[in-house]
Amino acid sequence: MAEVGKVYLVGGGPGDPGLLTLKAKRCLEIADVVLYDGLVNPLLLRYTKATAERTNRVGTGSKRRIDQDEINKRLVEAAQAGKTVVRLKGGDPYIFGRGSEEALALAEAGIPFEVVPGITAATAAAAYSGISLTHRKLASAVAFITGHEAPTKPQSALDYEQLVKFPGTLVFYMGLHRLPEIAKSLISSGMDPETSTLVISKASTPLQRSVHASLKDIGERVAEANLPAPSLIVVGECTRHREQINWFETLPLIGQTIGIARPEHQADEVIDQAIQLGAAPILMPAIKTSPLSDWTEVDQVIETLEEFDWIVFTSVNGVDAFLGRLWELGCDARRFGGTKIACIGPATAKRLEEYSIRPDLVPSVYRGEELAEAMRPHVQGKSVLWARANRGREVIPETLISAGAEFRSLVVYQHLDVPSFPNSAIDSLRHGKLDWIALSSPTIARNVAERIQELSLNQLPKFAAISPVTQEAAEQAGLTISAVAQEYTWPGLFQSIVELQENHI
Repeated sequence: MAEVGKVYLVGGGPGDPGLLTLKAKRCLEIADVVLYDGLVNPLLLRYTKATAERTNRVGTGSKRRIDQDEINKRLVEAAQAGKTVVRLKGGDPYIFGRGSEEALALAEAGIPFEVVPGITAATAAAAYSGISLTHRKLASAVAFITGHEAPTKPQSALDYEQLVKFPGTLVFYMGLHRLPEIAKSLISSGMDPETSTLVISKASTPLQRSVHASLKDIGERVAEANLPAPSLIVVGECTRHREQINWFETLPLIGQTIGIARPEHQADEVIDQAIQLGAAPILMPAIKTSPLSDWTEVDQVIETLEEFDWIVFTSVNGVDAFLGRLWELGCDARRFGGTKIACIGPATAKRLEEYSIRPDLVPSVYRGEELAEAMRPHVQGKSVLWARANRGREVIPETLISAGAEFRSLVVYQHLDVPSFPNSAIDSLRHGKLDWIALSSPTIARNVAERIQELSLNQLPKFAAISPVTQEAAEQAGLTISAVAQEYTWPGLFQSIVELQENHI
């Protein structure tokens, strides 16, 4: 019989993946199985290699509704099979999350477990909408209240007359569908109809929206705005000052969804950049990188590396592949000897520095033409090695050979096409919920164009290119480019989108 595993009841936070705790991240990294709630941001699954399954306690569309008892049973069975299980829940497991019911089921089955708290929706919604739930002049206490009680209760357990007397802020969870009833009950129990009230939808995500009104008008205003769930209702004077300290909803790309088409293993840093600007990144890799199946040629070059005067790197992948193989062969940076190193831009230079190697040449403009021109005065009669992918532009060898270099291209990794986008990206495209697709290379641009044409969409997102070269490839493939980076980096690409958005506001 397998040794019994362990279950971690983990709070995934309210939506912003940056609010995940370090302990929660560690749990995801060691998990064999992850059962995650529908409110959990799927970006959190980047931190796990486990089998992940979404559990829906409410049936939506084609997704089957899963009862809490079935979830409890799955947790127990997976642990009994010796698995390390993460039950990933939106917000905090024990604040309207039914985590205690799961903990009790585990305890009764003799399954070891731990509870990892998460940031609950109320505290995140307040911070991200510009309000403080407590304030020494306005609110000395805060109450968390369910707006959705168990349907089996014979009557409500909420005493609205006592809630009206509460000396602080009231926060109702899961009450959007009952907002008019909640407001009416508070007013009929003695609360001032003019009491400041805020409803926050999809808190801490790029799709966050808020409606601020008096208690008597809030139901009508929210209906007019068509705010979707999940939402929180915050009642109290602390909501009056939100315009002065509302930082999140003023981010430059708030509400914009951006498709990230670069290889999945390289997407983390770009995803974080998008989130910091307020955007919702959608991972939709158009290519993937793959190691070589035969390293014979690379190994032969490494044996004679000191014979080259220059080695050129034009991507982070090239650095990782070449230096990774160097290390696997029992070698290190000493193998370079007096060989000088050129790289195409700051990202590639940064990756070299992580291997304690400082490049000798980086052009001021980050593209192949400028790199080749910057090298031209230094290569006549010199031996130059280019560590590259299996496909790409040939401007570097053409320029350097014409300058008198003895040039050799060395394939150190492969670019492979991804046959289709992930289902989540396809759904966003088909429903017109993707505002932008960011294109970071000519190959990616061509592949994205091919995938887009296969989908026969009625509505296309806007496209942004990282450079004029990428723009040219995209337009030749039939895409219309709306924004082009001035600095040929991912921050420059996002800045081009920001500038276009600002000009249209």
